[in-house]
Amino acid sequence: MLTPPKTEKRPIEREHHGDVVVDEYEWLRAKDDPAVVAHLHEENAYTKARTEHLAILQEQLFEEIRARTKETDLSVPSREGDWWYYSRTVEGLQYGIHCRAPIAGPDDWEPPVLPEASARGSADASPAAISGEQVLLDDNLEAEGHEFYSLGSFDVTADGSTMLYATDVEGDERYTIRLRAIDDTGRAYDDVIEGTAAGAVFDPTGRYLFYATVDESWRPDTIWRHEVGTPTADDVSVFHEPDERFWLGVGLTRSRRFLMIEAGSNVTSETWLLDADRPEGEFTVVWPRKEGVEYDVEHVVAGGRDRLLIVHNDGAVNFELVSVAASEPRGPRRMLLPHNPDVRLEGVDAFRDFVAVEYRREGLPRVAIAKVPAAGIPEGATPDDTLHELPFDEALFSVGVGGNPDWTQPTLRIGYSSFVTPSTVYDVVVATGERKLRKRQPVLGDYDATRYAQRREWAAADDGTRIPISLVYRHDLVDLGTPAPTLLYGYGSYEHAIDPAFGIPRLSLLDRGMIFAVAHVRGGGEMGRLWYEHGKKLEKRNTFTDFVAVARHLIDEDVTAPDRLVAQGGSAGGLLMGAVANMAPRFFSGILAEVPFVDPLTSILDPSLPLTVIEWDEWGNPLDDAEVYAYMKSYSPYENVHANHYPPILAVTSLNDTRVLYVEPAKWVARLRDAGADPLLKTEMAAGHGGVSGRYSAWRERAFAYAWVIDRAKAHPSGE
Repeated sequence: MLTPPKTEKRPIEREHHGDVVVDEYEWLRAKDDPAVVAHLHEENAYTKARTEHLAILQEQLFEEIRARTKETDLSVPSREGDWWYYSRTVEGLQYGIHCRAPIAGPDDWEPPVLPEASARGSADASPAAISGEQVLLDDNLEAEGHEFYSLGSFDVTADGSTMLYATDVEGDERYTIRLRAIDDTGRAYDDVIEGTAAGAVFDPTGRYLFYATVDESWRPDTIWRHEVGTPTADDVSVFHEPDERFWLGVGLTRSRRFLMIEAGSNVTSETWLLDADRPEGEFTVVWPRKEGVEYDVEHVVAGGRDRLLIVHNDGAVNFELVSVAASEPRGPRRMLLPHNPDVRLEGVDAFRDFVAVEYRREGLPRVAIAKVPAAGIPEGATPDDTLHELPFDEALFSVGVGGNPDWTQPTLRIGYSSFVTPSTVYDVVVATGERKLRKRQPVLGDYDATRYAQRREWAAADDGTRIPISLVYRHDLVDLGTPAPTLLYGYGSYEHAIDPAFGIPRLSLLDRGMIFAVAHVRGGGEMGRLWYEHGKKLEKRNTFTDFVAVARHLIDEDVTAPDRLVAQGGSAGGLLMGAVANMAPRFFSGILAEVPFVDPLTSILDPSLPLTVIEWDEWGNPLDDAEVYAYMKSYSPYENVHANHYPPILAVTSLNDTRVLYVEPAKWVARLRDAGADPLLKTEMAAGHGGVSGRYSAWRERAFAYAWVIDRAKAHPSGE
C-alpha cells in the first residue's frame, strides 16, 4: 500500500477585514527552500508510483499521437516584402526551424510547398527543401543544453538583412534578445538585451528596435528604444506605465505607417501612435483612457488620406466600428458598424485594398470582408453594402484571420477548424471571392471525418439561463442514449471562448468510445460581452454553477453517468475544477486540474505577486473591499476544502510558472489529503505556464494526462 507524502504543517495567520485565517501550508511558497523542492520531488515520485499501472497505456497514447502526426512538415508560407516566411518541422526534432525563400516576382502570391520527397523525410531531411531557402533560426540548436526553450520575439528588418530573436530557457517568460545578420556569415551582433518581455520589433528603417521590460511583478511596464550597434546602457525609455493594472506592448501597423504602443488592463485600453518615419519622436495618444472603455486601432488609407479604424465599446457593450482621421483621432467619428446586441464585434484587420472584420454570432466566430473604395467610404453607406461574410457548412466551427503580414496583399488568409475538420488554411482572393485551399493539417493513418459527429446541446442553469454544450464523438462507437465515458472541459474567464477545434491527441479518446464535451459557461466569451460580465467579480459563481448544470444535463440525458464523467480545466479553468470539486463532487469520477488557480484569495490579496493588481478587474479587489473578500472566500477551492466525497484528482503544475504559481496546487493537494481525499500532484520542474517545451515532450505529457482520464472514465484502454 503506497503512502502519500506527508506535508509538514507550519501555521501562519493572516487577517483582512477582521477575518483571521490560519494557513498551514503557505510555507510551500518558498521556491528556493530545499525542503520545498524535496517535497515536490516526493510528490512526483508518489504520483509516478500511483500511475505505474498506466505506463503501457501512456506509451500507447504517445505512439498514437506520433503516428497520426506528420513530423516533417511545413507551415503555409506568408509573404512579406520580397520573401516567403515559414517554419518547418523535421522528424525526430523537438522544435521548429524558421526559414524564408525568395518570391518569384511582384505578382507572386502562390506560396511555395514542401516537395513531397522532403515531406516524407526524416531527421536527415535536407534543410534546403525549397528552392532558395535560407534557414534563419533553428530552435533545436538554440535549445541545446536547456531543459526548457521558448521563442518570444522574432522579427526581420524591412530590407531583410538583419533579424532579432528573443529566447527564454527557464520558463519564467523573461527573454533575452539577440541580433544576427542574415548573410553567409550569420554574424551575431554584440547587442544582447536581457530581461525583456515577448514581442520586440524593428522600426521600418531597421536602425532601431523597440522592446518591453517587466517590473518585479512580471508586468510589461516600460517600452524602450534601442539603436542597433550601441550599448544597451544607452537605450531610451520611450513609455512607462505606472498603473499596475496595465500591461504594455509595442508593434507596427500592418501598413508600417505607424509605430504603436498599446496599454491595456482587463477592462480598459489606450493606444499611442508615432509616425514611423520619425522613430525618435514622441508617441501621441489616440483616445485617452477612460475606465471601462476598450478599443483597438488599425490604419487604413481611404481617398488618399490616413484614417484609423477603431473597434470600441464606449457606450456599445458588444462593440462597434468607427473611422476617424489619423491627424485628428479625437475628432468626428464616422460610424461603419453600429452596435448590435446579438453580435459581438471582436476586431478588424486593415489592408491597402480591403478590411476583414471578425465577430461572434450565435456562439460561433465569423469573418467578413469589405473592400476599401479608392475614393473612401461613401456617405450613407450601410455595412450590408460592403461587408460579405464568409460562409461555412458545418454546424460547429471556428474561423479567424491570421498570417497576413503584407499590407498590399490581394488575398486574406484565414484559419478554419472544427471538432472533426483538421486545421485548415485558406487564402480568399478578395477581388473574386475565390477560396484557395492552402493546407489542411495532415492526419496520418486511417482518419475518416465521417466516423465522427459533432453537435450542440443546451443545459438550463439554476437561474434559467441556457448554457451551450458542444459534443464530439465517434458515432459508430457511441449511442447517446446509453451513458458513455465522457471528458467535460471548461474554462469560463477573461471572455476567452472555447471554440470548436480539431486535436490529434483527442482522437485517442474518441476512438476509445469517449465523448469530448465543452461547457461554454459564463465568464467566457462565446455568447457576447454580457456572457463574460455575468461570470466575473461578484457574479463569478455563475461560472461554477453553469458547469455543474452542464454535468447534470449530460447525466440526466443519459449521455454519461457520474462514474464515467471526468472534468478538465486549466489555469482559470483549474479554479473552475477546484470549485466544482467542492460543490458537486459526486457528479465526477475524476477531475484533471492543469496549472490550477485554486488559491485565488491568497494570490489576489498580495499585490507583490505577478499579475495580482491587473487581476482585480477580473475578480475584484479583496484587499480593499470586504464584500469582494467574503465573496472570493466563499468559492476559493483552497478555502473551502472540507470533509467530502471527493473524486480522484490529478493536479499538474510547473515550477517556473509565473502566472499560476506551483504553490497553489501544492497547498491544495495537501489540504485535500487532510480532508480524506485522494489527490495526485505532478510538478514539471523545468516548464512554464504552458507546460513543457518541445513537441515530443508535450505529447508525452498529454499521453500521461489522457491515460489517467481514460482510466477514470472507464473507457476501453486499447481503443477500437
